Amino acid sequence: MIRIDSVTKRYPDGTVAVDRLSLEIPDRSVTVLVGPSGCGKTTTLRMINRMVEPTEGTILLDGADTRRQPVTTLRRSMGYVIQNAGLFQHRTIVDNIATVPRMLGWGKQRARERAAELMERVGLDSALAKRYPYQLSGGQQQRVGVARALAADPPVLLMDEPFSAVDPVVRKGLQDELLRIQDELGKTIVFVTHDIDEAIKLGTMVAVLREGGRLAQYAPPAELLSAPADAFVEDFLGADRGIRRLSFFPSAALQLTTGPVIEAGASAERIAAAGTPHLLVTDADRRPLGWAGRDELAAGGTGTGRLLPYGRPFVPGADSLRAALDCAVLSPTGWGVAVDGDGRVTGVVSQQSIGEAIRAAHTESRTDPDTAGAAR
Repeated sequence: MIRIDSVTKRYPDGTVAVDRLSLEIPDRSVTVLVGPSGCGKTTTLRMINRMVEPTEGTILLDGADTRRQPVTTLRRSMGYVIQNAGLFQHRTIVDNIATVPRMLGWGKQRARERAAELMERVGLDSALAKRYPYQLSGGQQQRVGVARALAADPPVLLMDEPFSAVDPVVRKGLQDELLRIQDELGKTIVFVTHDIDEAIKLGTMVAVLREGGRLAQYAPPAELLSAPADAFVEDFLGADRGIRRLSFFPSAALQLTTGPVIEAGASAERIAAAGTPHLLVTDADRRPLGWAGRDELAAGGTGTGRLLPYGRPFVPGADSLRAALDCAVLSPTGWGVAVDGDGRVTGVVSQQSIGEAIRAAHTESRTDPDTAGAAR
C-alpha cells in the first residue's frame, strides 16, 4: 500500500502545487488522479518516486518512509510510463524494454528474453523487436513504454498521462490492454489523466483534485458519479454523468426477444408472424445484416441492398447498460442488437426495455450499493 500523509509541495516562490494531500492507495488497484490543469496531479505522482521531494508530510510504501530509501533503489522498484513513451531513440525496441533489467545486472540474453516475453504480453509483434522507436506508430511506442516499465516486475507502476498523445481509437485499445494486463499481473498502479472518462474506465479508486492541489473527492468511480461531493466535482464530471454511471450496471438481465429476427429469404408466413414494423435480417449464420420494413419484406422487397444499418451491437453480460442503450439509440429503429462473443445475433431489445432495466438497476443499487460496479 502507498500512503500519502498530509503531503504539501511548496516551491521557493511560494507557489503551492499540492496542499496537505492525504490518500491511501490500495495494493493491486488502479488509482487515478484526475483534475484540471495545474491541480498537482503530476507533482503528486513524482513525489511518490521522489523525482520531486515533498516540502511537508510523508509518503509511505508498505509502511516504510520513502525518504529513508536510496532514491535509485526506490525508483527501480517502480515502473514509470509517460506521455510519448520517452523511449531511447538510438536503441532497438528489445533493448529499450531491457533497459532496467540490464541496469539491475541481468545478462544481455536474459534481459532480451524478458523483453520478448513482455512484447507478447502488451500485444506487440515480435517482428518489431529489432526496429527503432521512430519506425513504430504512436500506439506501438506507448506499448513499448508499458513493457519497459514492467520489465523488472516492479510492484508499483506510475503512469503520467500515457495515452493522451494518441488518437481515440488507439487510446481505447491501450486502455483495454492495460486493464487486461492488470487483471493478469495485479500491480499497484497510480495513473494521472485529465480525462474523466478515462479515469472512470480505468480506476478502482479516483481522486479528484482541485486547483491548488487540494483533494476534492476520493471514491470508487460508481460512487463518484452517483454522489459527487460538491459543485466542483459535479461540474468536473459533466452534465452526462448519469449516462456514464450506466457503465457500472450489467446488461445480463435485459429481456431479449427474437420475434423480430429473421433469416434472409424467410417465408412470407414467418415475416407476417413478426409483431414489429421492422425486422432484423441475418445471414444463414445468424450474423446481422440490417433492418427492413415488415411490409416491404411481405411485399417481396429485397434484401441486402436496401437494408437499414443495425448500428453497433452489444454483448449481454460482457457489456454494460450504457453500451446497450448506446446501441439502441444509434439504431434507426430504436432497437439494440444483442450478439454473442462470435457476433451471432441472440436477440434484440427495445429502448423501453432498456429503460425498465435502468430503473430496476437504480432501485437495486439504492438497496444494495455493492451490486453497482460489476460492468464497465
